[in-house]
Amino acid sequence: MRMLSWRPLTSADAQTSADLLNAIETVDQIGEHYTAEDTLTELIDPYADLERASLAAFDGDAMIGYMKVRHKPSAEHVHRVTMDGGVHPDHRRRGLGTALVEAGIEAAKTVHALHHPTLRLVVDVHKAAQIAGVPELMRSQGFAPVRHYQRMEHPLTDLPPVSRSPRIEAWSQQNDEDFRFVRNESYADHWGAVAMPADQWQNKITNQTFQRDLSFLMRDADGVAVGLLVTMSWEADTEVTGIRDAHFMLVGTRPTWRRQGVASALIAHALRAASSLGYDQASVQVDTESTIFEKAGFTARMRYVRWAREAT
Repeated sequence: MRMLSWRPLTSADAQTSADLLNAIETVDQIGEHYTAEDTLTELIDPYADLERASLAAFDGDAMIGYMKVRHKPSAEHVHRVTMDGGVHPDHRRRGLGTALVEAGIEAAKTVHALHHPTLRLVVDVHKAAQIAGVPELMRSQGFAPVRHYQRMEHPLTDLPPVSRSPRIEAWSQQNDEDFRFVRNESYADHWGAVAMPADQWQNKITNQTFQRDLSFLMRDADGVAVGLLVTMSWEADTEVTGIRDAHFMLVGTRPTWRRQGVASALIAHALRAASSLGYDQASVQVDTESTIFEKAGFTARMRYVRWAREAT
C-alpha cells in the first residue's frame, strides 16, 4: 500500500467525501447516499471547525478515512461535542479507525477549550448498530452506549382520511422564524439538544434537502405557533433505491401544548401531503422510548446507538 497522506478536511473535499461515504454504504448498508452538494453542506457547517477539528487520510487523491468534530453553539453544565467519521471498506482493520477516533478526541478537547472551557466535555458518536467493528472500536476508546434510537418507516398507501386543519400551515419565508422558535422551545428538554441559532438552522435544516411543501407549523386558536414538523429528502437516496422518502427530521410540540394531539395531527397531515406529492414512504429517526410514531403506524427498521465518553 502506498504511503498515506493526512490533513484537515476543506470545503474542496466535497466530491471525494461523497465518493468515500458512498463506498462505505455499499458495505454498511444503512441507507445513506450522498452527492457532493450534500457533503458540502456538512463541510461548511458553521460549528465544524475543520482546521482544528477534522482529519482525513488520503491514498493518492482518494479519501479513505475521515473524522470531524462539531461543537455546540451553546451549552449548560455539559458540552456534548459530536464526532463523526468512517473508513473505506478496503482499508479497514489496519488501525485507521483507531487513529481517527484518537485524533477526534484530541480535536474535541481543542474546540471545547475555545468555546466552553469551564464545562464538562463529553464526546458523542452516533452510529447504526449493524456496522461491524463499531462496538469494539468504541469500547476500546472508552466509549459506552448511552442512548438508543431507531429508524421507522411508514408506507404511503391506504392512508386513513384526515380532516384538514386550518391551523396547520406550510413553511414560508414569512414563518421561518416561527418554525425555528418552536423547534428551540419544543426541544429544550430533549436529551442532548441545545437551541439552534439562525446560521445552524440555515445549514442543517433549510438546505437543499429541505422539503418546504412538506414542512408544517401548527397554531392554536389564538394564532400562537405550538408545533412543527420538518421534512427532508435526499435525491441521492432516490436515485439509488428508486424510493422517494419523506424523512420527518423534526417533530416537536411546545411543552404547554403537549398531550393535546398536536404532534399526531401534524404527522397525519404530513403523511397525507407526502402521499399526494408522490412520495413512496415516510421515515423518522427517533429515540426508542418514543411511542408516538408506532401509534401513527410506523414500523421500526434499523437501530442506532449513541456512544459517549468524558474527555479530560
